[in-house]
Amino acid sequence: MKMLFLMGLVGLCLTLLHADIQVKNDQNQSVMRLPSQTRQLLVVTTPDWNTKEGILQRYARDDVNRSWSKVGEPISVVLGRNGLGWGLGLHTVPYDAQHIKQEGDGRSPAGLFSLGHGFGYNDLSIAFPYQTYRRTDHCVDDSHSRWYNQIVDSTKVTRDYNSFEHMRLRNNLYEYGITVNHNPEQIPQAGSCIFIHIRSHSGKGTAGCTAMQRDKLLEILSWLREDHYPLLLQLPKGALEKWIRPLFEESHFVQKGFNVQ
Repeated sequence: MKMLFLMGLVGLCLTLLHADIQVKNDQNQSVMRLPSQTRQLLVVTTPDWNTKEGILQRYARDDVNRSWSKVGEPISVVLGRNGLGWGLGLHTVPYDAQHIKQEGDGRSPAGLFSLGHGFGYNDLSIAFPYQTYRRTDHCVDDSHSRWYNQIVDSTKVTRDYNSFEHMRLRNNLYEYGITVNHNPEQIPQAGSCIFIHIRSHSGKGTAGCTAMQRDKLLEILSWLREDHYPLLLQLPKGALEKWIRPLFEESHFVQKGFNVQ
């Protein structure tokens, strides 16, 4: 019942959302703003900051009335083994944030993020940038490296890193995936190599990514369009209530009967 309520809350918020309105915190600081060119949105919600299970719902914006509507059914996802922490993206970390993403903390980044490109082991014809990777392609998670939080071809760069992820694993978890533009300025220890990828059969939490069933990920990859500037919004229920509800209370988009319980 709680999850159904949560999805209803998100649906109501996005149906009313106008691209030119900002969400502000108690210090009148802008927390996040949805870019006007965005017409596709992946919304991931969790019950709280420390839970690894969540729900992903796709939304698309109507260009005529600028309203948002659901696309497809909710998708079950697994996040970081320790839940969520505010990351670095298209938002300002709230001044009173208690959970902030750090390298190796086992938390997925919370906030609003642009998506980089799709990737996989084999070619895929889609309307979104896509890259095939080999075993020699590495995502660097060593904060001391100049290549930190970047995917590099290890045969073409001077290797100054001791820690990295193979972009072609010996299992299928990266058979298909999407890069998330978290920590684009490569701030040391702020978190790296954040992807949306295939979940493991064990269902255990990730190191900081968002994972789902293979067929669901392929569905999303086929749906994404580069010219729709798709974004990822990840927040727990409490943060949605705190940062999203004030937007409607301060605007003329308030709908009678809106209630957070």
